[in-house]
Amino acid sequence: MTNATDKQPTLSHLNQQGEANMVDVTDKAMTSRTATAQGFIKMNRATFELITTGKHKKGDVFAVARIAGIQAAKKCSDLIPLCHPLMLSKVQVDFTLDSENSQVQVTSLCRLTGQTGVEMEALTAVSIACLTLFDMCKAADPAMMIHGIEVLTKTGGKSGHWQSPSN
Repeated sequence: MTNATDKQPTLSHLNQQGEANMVDVTDKAMTSRTATAQGFIKMNRATFELITTGKHKKGDVFAVARIAGIQAAKKCSDLIPLCHPLMLSKVQVDFTLDSENSQVQVTSLCRLTGQTGVEMEALTAVSIACLTLFDMCKAADPAMMIHGIEVLTKTGGKSGHWQSPSN
């Protein structure tokens, strides 16, 4: 397992002149690649109870947020200019309820066989799922806080397996 601190960092999206540049993945091997990410949305107790008991007037907020997260992962290259358009073979968005802290943990998994990683897609899925929960609940709780968005793991490619130190 490699750690991000093991190597000298480089900025692959800059050319020799320091200009924005899409990375050329033509010569990279096709490998199975997976990334997982997480994020959290914290809310007041009343809002948490509203969405976890299914009593929100907008319906199943988790179903809508799941679909939004999946759709966002598929649209990642339209949102982030230098991301490659990818043929994702799997996108999964899940929710873990943390009643003690009145928050929802959102996790995503993205997978493909390809020439570039899927970390941005996993992060985008989590971000948009959290934003969708915020959008659907903001009338009840405008002070919700989205936090802790990060890549948890990545596998595949030349660098192999990587895991967040916080995971």
